[in-house]
Amino acid sequence: MPDWTYHPLRPITARVLGRQRSQRAALHLLATLTARPFGARAVAAVFAHPSAPPGLAARLGATVPVRHARDAIRALPVQGAGLIEIGPVTMADVPAVRAATTGRRCPVWARTADPAVAAALEPYVDHVLTEQAAEDAAETAAGGVKADGGAAAAGMGAAEGGRGTAGTGIGTAGTGMGAGQPGMGVVGPGIVRLTDPAVAGARRALADPDAIVLATTEVLVAAGPGWFQRVIEAETPTESAPGPRDAGTDPRRWPAWIWGLLVGLGMIGAGIGAALITLGPVLLWYDNDYLGMRREQLAALNERLVPFLQHDRITMSGTMIAIGVLYAGLAWGGLRRGWPWARTAYLLSGAVGFPSILYFLGSGGFVEPLHAAVTIVLAPMFVLAVARRPDTPRWTLLPDGPEPDRRRALTGQLLMIVTGVGLLIGGVVVSVVGLTDVFVTTDLGFLRTHADPLRHANPRLLPFVAHDRAGFGGALIAAALAVITLSMWGWRRGDTWVWWTLAGSAAAGFLPAVAVHMVIGYTDLVHLAPVYIGIALSLTALTLSRRHLCGRRPAEAAL
Repeated sequence: MPDWTYHPLRPITARVLGRQRSQRAALHLLATLTARPFGARAVAAVFAHPSAPPGLAARLGATVPVRHARDAIRALPVQGAGLIEIGPVTMADVPAVRAATTGRRCPVWARTADPAVAAALEPYVDHVLTEQAAEDAAETAAGGVKADGGAAAAGMGAAEGGRGTAGTGIGTAGTGMGAGQPGMGVVGPGIVRLTDPAVAGARRALADPDAIVLATTEVLVAAGPGWFQRVIEAETPTESAPGPRDAGTDPRRWPAWIWGLLVGLGMIGAGIGAALITLGPVLLWYDNDYLGMRREQLAALNERLVPFLQHDRITMSGTMIAIGVLYAGLAWGGLRRGWPWARTAYLLSGAVGFPSILYFLGSGGFVEPLHAAVTIVLAPMFVLAVARRPDTPRWTLLPDGPEPDRRRALTGQLLMIVTGVGLLIGGVVVSVVGLTDVFVTTDLGFLRTHADPLRHANPRLLPFVAHDRAGFGGALIAAALAVITLSMWGWRRGDTWVWWTLAGSAAAGFLPAVAVHMVIGYTDLVHLAPVYIGIALSLTALTLSRRHLCGRRPAEAAL
């Protein structure tokens, strides 16, 4: 999953703004987005996190100073935090706390050393925690334990409406669950503040069913708000992933991932078939019937017209194979393991790709029978793949591993998302060109002609080319959406399938495109520049992320 406050651009933003300022800027951006109408839903949809297991959300949260409270209360619940603690609070901070808690989406506690402040906070927060000593003890040399020194705290007395006020004590720092654990500071027997961003430390603390675990600012600065979801994923009960034999022979009982895998394999097969036709006769009988011309007549009209059609169709074939690889990977590695985001990624891509056959309505009316047949066969399978929510979680998570590998992988993640965005823009441009002008300037330069002579020679020729162009644009958009969502949501250590899926799709999409352009002599640098940039970005991204995504060590235990 993308970690928007700890990401590969941090070194740049940190130099400009400073490390903590860059973190605050990112947190403020998320808070601003979630405050907009439908903003919280949009942000939640972008991050596509799984829901917390029952009872976990109320025990996992963050503790933040007053100056960050407003942004934290808006942004962190969308990331998975079920509780926000503000503190320490003074009397001068009460107005700020009141403003920050307005419209909150999760319970908010306040921590103060002054009983008078606790009474003033009561109407605005859900619980008040009163400390008898406000200063934290020094961090121990044993491994980063931070305990609130001598904090015999007044606890969360329940009042009407779920609010609380200072009342009975909840214990003494250094006692109860987690005392002496590296990276943990205990405030009372059930409240643990973490200073270590490692997910394993949070899991140890959450092992006590009565523990409330709060991430400190150190954790949020080091790991970003994505830390909450990494903890939720690690705490989600899972089962072993089923194999193909577990599905049985009755298609009515097949799980969604099998249908998704069949769609991917079908797309790969269709792409290979289209490539073989293009490398052979180029035109089939229905092409000849629609045009009223054969390959030889097209070559006589313009000697470069047939190679141009081949370049369009080979590029389209490679994109179809790339989509098939992406769908097969999402089905096998994502849907089969119960990842909710995999279903969303599959749905977004297919919802654009399959309806693109309707481009014929705006490209002149030519309908290719084989294209229509593939759509008719695969579309119902696609519906079966995305109609049901993912089954029981079956994923296995590993620790983040070496920090240098993780940082390089974050850079690779960013570059792969940029590649997907570039493909998306390219797909939109190609679709618009296919539905309007049909040719770009470099196409006409290669053909050494203009569109009007071709239109006059055969009125059906431009709609024929437009069908190929628009269809390629729709396929490119579908592939781009799959690349973007897989890169955003699937970036986890040890998920080798993510790396191989992206590598296979990149090879299938880019290499045939470059090869056919070289073979026919269409080598215009401006025309091919986006392809070269996409190859460079993909290679760099995959190289940087390989050790993190594929670096599973046999002796290393899963989380």
